[in-house]
Amino acid sequence: MDPSDLQAAADALARAQAERAPIAPLTETFADLDVTAAYEIQLEGISRRLAGGDTVEGHKVGLSAKAMQRMLGVHEPDYGHLLASMFLHESDAVAVERFCQPRVEIEVAFVLGRPLVGPGVTVADVIRATEFVLPSLEIVDSRIADWRIALPDTIADNASSGAVVLGGSPTRLTDVDVRLIGATLRSNGELRETGASGAVLGNPAVAVAWLANKVAAFGVALEAGHVIMPGSCTRMIPVAPGDAVTAEFDRLGAVSACFT
Repeated sequence: MDPSDLQAAADALARAQAERAPIAPLTETFADLDVTAAYEIQLEGISRRLAGGDTVEGHKVGLSAKAMQRMLGVHEPDYGHLLASMFLHESDAVAVERFCQPRVEIEVAFVLGRPLVGPGVTVADVIRATEFVLPSLEIVDSRIADWRIALPDTIADNASSGAVVLGGSPTRLTDVDVRLIGATLRSNGELRETGASGAVLGNPAVAVAWLANKVAAFGVALEAGHVIMPGSCTRMIPVAPGDAVTAEFDRLGAVSACFT
């Protein structure tokens, strides 16, 4: 993909975010856009935000559910960056207008106590490095109109990242079987989704190991203190002003967000 096209794609995504105006799929606009080029566009977008004073506070894994991989015709997940500006407090009202077309999904968030440096990271390494896990809500968002995304579209768009709300009840991995955590997602008191953590590659720690090994190819390590979102164990649901969303996890507690 031509370098000028890479810059143009990054520009288009930045404008879409600034103006809250989703754009046509990049895969329709740029015929040469493949996965490699998409990651370059993502990194360009992140570099611009870091230059503006933001910081990387973690990473997210997307497409970790086999059903989503089959839908997009891929055989592995993708990843994006979590920036400091993306983390919201449970007590904060979440303004829908800060997003383009937000949806919510629920995840078991891993908080690292030591770095994970690939390649060769195993599930055992992930378990040793994890200080605790937290209940979390991920607000996913797409700068691509109507969520008409192919794999390169979501990768370029920082894996459709929006924001993260973390619960306040840490649990050590020795106190829970991270493969068997049941979860429910309610909106305005209505049960919308149920799932279990095993939907994430059979074990969300596998997704964290995959991530550590994947980013190693770019010279990146997962750092102590970073939050890692391994992927959702339920389908995502749309949110609108006035919605109150709560996720409840077996053994981990609950986390909620109110949208305005």
